[in-house]
Amino acid sequence: MGSSTIVGAERKKKTKGIVVLVVLGLLIIAAFIISMNTGFTKLSPLEVLRTLFGSGTPKQELILFEFRLPRIVIAVLIGAGLALSGCILQGVSRNALADPGILGINAGAGLMVMLFVSFFPTTTAAPIFLLPILALIGASFAAFLIYILSYKKGEGILPTRMLLTGIGIAAGISSAMIVLTLRLSPEKYQFVATWLAGSIWGSNWKFVWALLPFILVFVPLVLAKARVLNVLNLGDQTASGLGAPVERERMILLAAAAVLAGACVSVSGGIGFVGLIGPHLARRLVGPKHQFLLPASALVGSLLVLVADTLGRVILQPSEIPAGILVAILGAPYFLYLLSRTK
Repeated sequence: MGSSTIVGAERKKKTKGIVVLVVLGLLIIAAFIISMNTGFTKLSPLEVLRTLFGSGTPKQELILFEFRLPRIVIAVLIGAGLALSGCILQGVSRNALADPGILGINAGAGLMVMLFVSFFPTTTAAPIFLLPILALIGASFAAFLIYILSYKKGEGILPTRMLLTGIGIAAGISSAMIVLTLRLSPEKYQFVATWLAGSIWGSNWKFVWALLPFILVFVPLVLAKARVLNVLNLGDQTASGLGAPVERERMILLAAAAVLAGACVSVSGGIGFVGLIGPHLARRLVGPKHQFLLPASALVGSLLVLVADTLGRVILQPSEIPAGILVAILGAPYFLYLLSRTK
């Protein structure tokens, strides 16, 4: 009787998880459609539909295919990537406050973007495809520093030390970025200021193709590590006792988190708190098991960034509010709330 009750409960949780994922997917589709209709130049749903099937005017095709669609796709991709990165970091460190922005991984990627902007025109075609690589190097270096400084032999990664180390690294890198802005021309300084605010600056198809390989490779890799994250959440000693190669798996997962965060930051700018809010909201919806938590985090992150970017384009037309600012308006109070609840 007891075993059948457990099986029934597990089946109910699985059904709930599937329903939540389907609902989140439908909400993203709805937000996607609304975002295509939204902007300085209005396109009705019928005009959007006609344009998608090749019956729109040249102006409508230009607006939809060259301006809105690539930006919407990038918003979905970076939301998923940043939220997955945060979910990985929270699982590996067993720290509810872990996030690629708070821990300095985004700052490491941003430093490389700053160096890129300093030496290359932001509209040059060839370096666009180098940008995610450069951001990846910066994010990986920051993740390596966090790992080395927060690891203690015999105890693994200490959650509190990891958080404090990441905050310190983020502060140091941010200071270096401020110093670098002193050598920028006014045009490049304006670009950097917009980037730091979290504006999705890479809004054409070239940036989609530059980002897409990293998403297609590392998102399935992370989803395949769901059971490993479940085991790591039990603690290093328990995970080792169950036969898991703790250090190897931790390094693989941290590398994946750094790659996802770095690649996303290279085209999204300094959007923070997505990696914090996404996993927490997903955990409330589907529970702590990573088989559902990882995809739910990705969907929540995509929905959050897409909605923030869409609202940012319409609230103060013809001006825009960077998506990072709207996410921060939600994220900062939520971070303080989590901090107050953490022992």
